[in-house]
Amino acid sequence: MPDESVPDLPLRCVFVYGTLRSGGSNDITRLQPPPRCVGTAQVAGVLYHLGAYPGMVLGGNQWVQGEVYAIEPALEAVLDAIEGLGEDASDEYIRREVSVQVQGRAVLCLLYEINPRYVVSVPVIERGDWFAVMNR
Repeated sequence: MPDESVPDLPLRCVFVYGTLRSGGSNDITRLQPPPRCVGTAQVAGVLYHLGAYPGMVLGGNQWVQGEVYAIEPALEAVLDAIEGLGEDASDEYIRREVSVQVQGRAVLCLLYEINPRYVVSVPVIERGDWFAVMNR
């Protein structure tokens, strides 16, 4: 549920679609400094099943379900570490910025996109919802 007491968003928000979603194995709400929920959202992309976690490639005509959180810079560094983000082009994830519609409002969000080389011959999650797959 979005935090209604947040009148203006800070400079940084993140869209999470897999294990970082609330209730996931890396639940962002358990991390420090604590994020503030902005709301649920969808982003155009393809979601892939990589076993214990998903990976999203932006674009296409499918939608990926997720949540948007307002974060502090210190939490962004924690997220980068969880996603194994480095400076190498062969890293598993690439940090992107995308505009996401949340409750009718455009919000610029950080998003961790899977490097396409990691999803060759990997199954697609058809409905774009990691939790729907994990809760079957």
